[in-house]
Amino acid sequence: MITIHHLENSRSLRVIWLLEELGLDYEVKRYQRDTVTNLAPDAYKALHPVGKAPIITVDDSAIAETGAIIEYLMDRHPEAGLRPEAGDAMRDRYHYWMHASEGSLMPLLVMSLFFTRMETVPPFFIRPIVKMVTGRIRDMYLTPSTTTMLDYIEAELGKSDWFAGDKMTAADIMMSFPVEAAMARVAGGRAMPNTQAWLERIHARPAYQVAVKMGGEQEILT
Repeated sequence: MITIHHLENSRSLRVIWLLEELGLDYEVKRYQRDTVTNLAPDAYKALHPVGKAPIITVDDSAIAETGAIIEYLMDRHPEAGLRPEAGDAMRDRYHYWMHASEGSLMPLLVMSLFFTRMETVPPFFIRPIVKMVTGRIRDMYLTPSTTTMLDYIEAELGKSDWFAGDKMTAADIMMSFPVEAAMARVAGGRAMPNTQAWLERIHARPAYQVAVKMGGEQEILT
């Protein structure tokens, strides 16, 4: 039996969604964050020293990191067709988006989130200095990098319905959270019809809808 250890306000939905797509049996075990530190409780940290969600346990093994969990499941269920086979023309695109999810897009979104908090939390008399520093970094790096990434996503989803090609793969599952977060936090009024259509396609999938019922809506901090 696969157990998903779900920490509140974390990103376990992608794993639940994949398990539903695979038709596997699993259970969800829920954990509450510390009300003062907002960190995982000791029981969760006992599963893995870093204490970050999601984590799954299979028999006596604990596996952390969404990408690692998804690749673990793909290795064991190649028959599902959610990962292109070696030599398939979709394979390179699949690999890129599997890694771009957490390697390229999420760091930009996390940086944007923390900059916003840095600009609003300090005492009012030092906020102008903080905003001057964060604004400079936004102008030099964060905004151009995020714009380039969002433009690339929109262009690629104009070529095919899914990130790796004409068929949904686990790469779409990996990209779901950062794209949702990007649309909520940084896309603003940008016209991204291809990306919006892709989001509507994933939201319409029965497995995705069951995952939301099992794990709750994704927590998008803004």
